[in-house]
Amino acid sequence: MKRLGILLSGRGSNFLAIARSIREGRLPETEIAIVVANVAGAPGLEAAIELGIPTALFVSQGRRRSDHDADVAACLKEHRVDLVCLAGYMRLLSPGFVAAFRNRILNIHPSLLPAFPGLDAQQQAFDYGCRIAGCTVHFVDEHLDHGVIVLQRSVPVIDGDDAHSLGERILAEEHIAYSEAIAHVLSGEYAIEGRSYIRLPARPVNESNCNK
Repeated sequence: MKRLGILLSGRGSNFLAIARSIREGRLPETEIAIVVANVAGAPGLEAAIELGIPTALFVSQGRRRSDHDADVAACLKEHRVDLVCLAGYMRLLSPGFVAAFRNRILNIHPSLLPAFPGLDAQQQAFDYGCRIAGCTVHFVDEHLDHGVIVLQRSVPVIDGDDAHSLGERILAEEHIAYSEAIAHVLSGEYAIEGRSYIRLPARPVNESNCNK
């Protein structure tokens, strides 16, 4: 069983999409080991409690980033997390945290990176006049929205769109893309060469075990 640690700051819609994918069998042999919030009263944390998922709160406001991240990292390790998934976690992770989970932290961003990193990516894409927007699942490194890209899904900008309507359609694709990326990363059937994420052929089933 693979164990996920979810970090969130707000409503946690991507967390809920991941939980739904687990319930519906799209993420087999996977469980959410812990949901961690850095904001008291985060709706995503309340949703996790209602679902019976273990939770933890480490309020970040007023604390040194390295101290806060050390507490979160210790919690994730205590819960034996295999993969850390940021689900609307509104903090840049410290180098120490990234090093502790190297190539084991995923984030989803509402743009086709490297375009429009940072906040309000949907508004940035709309203001720029893009005809194609989308979302990106990527590994997290020490820089903002910079790590190796796992997958992307595109969303057309249609006549009559505004940043809100575009954002809602991007969010629907995020909910699909994140679970797909998690499943593939957990399979281990990939390699990273430079900035390229390379999907490897699925491992063949050992025929000698088929009849056992």
